[in-house]
Amino acid sequence: MRYGTKTLIIGLVAVLLGFFVYPTAYNRVADLVKLPHFFNVPPFRLGLDLLGGTHLVYQADLTNIAAGQSTGDAMNGVRDVIERRVNFFGVAEPLVQVEGTDRLVVELAGVKDVGQAIQLIGETPFLQFKTERPVAESQAILEAQKKNQRLTEDPYFVDSALTGKYLTRAQVTFASGAAAIGGAQVSLELNSDGAEIFKTLTEQNLNKRIAIYLDGSPISAPTVQSVIPDGKAVITGNFTLQEAKDLATRLNAGALPVPISLISQETIGASLGQQSLFNSLRAGLYGLLLVALFMIFFYRLPGLMSVLALLVYTAIVLAAYKLIPVTLTLAGIAGFILSLGMAVDANVLIFARIREELHQGKSLVVAFREGFHRAWLPIRDSHVTTLLGALVLYLFTTSIVKGFALTLGVGVLVSLFTATVVTKSFLGLFVGPQAEKHHWWFKALL
Repeated sequence: MRYGTKTLIIGLVAVLLGFFVYPTAYNRVADLVKLPHFFNVPPFRLGLDLLGGTHLVYQADLTNIAAGQSTGDAMNGVRDVIERRVNFFGVAEPLVQVEGTDRLVVELAGVKDVGQAIQLIGETPFLQFKTERPVAESQAILEAQKKNQRLTEDPYFVDSALTGKYLTRAQVTFASGAAAIGGAQVSLELNSDGAEIFKTLTEQNLNKRIAIYLDGSPISAPTVQSVIPDGKAVITGNFTLQEAKDLATRLNAGALPVPISLISQETIGASLGQQSLFNSLRAGLYGLLLVALFMIFFYRLPGLMSVLALLVYTAIVLAAYKLIPVTLTLAGIAGFILSLGMAVDANVLIFARIREELHQGKSLVVAFREGFHRAWLPIRDSHVTTLLGALVLYLFTTSIVKGFALTLGVGVLVSLFTATVVTKSFLGLFVGPQAEKHHWWFKALL
């Protein structure tokens, strides 16, 4: 394929991606000439430090995890439940991740009300089924508590292996003949593992009570009349219809496998987020402008072609951020700016190779071809090593550094393409017999 054809295709794709990144530019022109608007484009996803929001840190109580369950499984269960919870309530782009062995970080971009955020997370119920203690054991605990001993123990019920992690569905039902007010109840359906545990519990506790605790408080303690093999249970507690609906909604959003407590909270205001975004964009624009001026001043026509390739690079990278999608943070923007520098560095390396070929007395056409060929290996090696570093950062670090690693990795991959394909196509338009007569445009290479 000729360089002219390649350049035309690259240019058309770049313009299309530019409109994808910033559709407002196209839409304004479309309004003037009565054309349809650009198709619906998703906005950039902004992180907590740019959009503002709430940062919460929770600590999980792992002292009473179910037998056979690891702390990692328990924390992953908590994370999954809270992700479903905040998604259920429509919080945009929540970040929920485990830190260490017992801590959970929750970032809710766009949520400025800390109380609201805490309520969203805190209302997620911790559901437990407890079996009745023997009378003698209960009396012993009560006597000890009168002496200020064993104060944290429940004197009437003991934890079982059945918790809310086995819940598949909750719905509002009514007891036969019950009035709507005070007669609403919540029916539970357990998964196959939960059904087996519940069957064993009911077998071992016939004519005894099994208490249902929600967030550490007993809400129902029915007596087992028969073995229940199908994994279906009912929560009764003199609920109004609205209370039963709210409870069913909360349970369907997910019951926590272990209890959690809030240990840290931080709010980033909208003004800080907007100011951070403005400063970041300004820094990126200034950096791009300075690089462009340097390349054009020092390399003249090749420098101008590298700047055009850099614009194509920017359009591709920003479009990729929307398509993946990437949640942009200050660290992520730093990764983008760093990859921008690498894209320019690859062009500088190519031009240096072309200069070496020209100094050996070769024609511009031959030097152009050999320069790109010889520059490929060092460009490839430098980009691969940077990609490996970005991969390590992404796999083994926390959210802020992950964002930096992701944007850096995407930028490096695109840089590899623009340096070896786009710049070559653009510059190839001007390399030919006629170029030998206009050395001024290539003076930096001669």
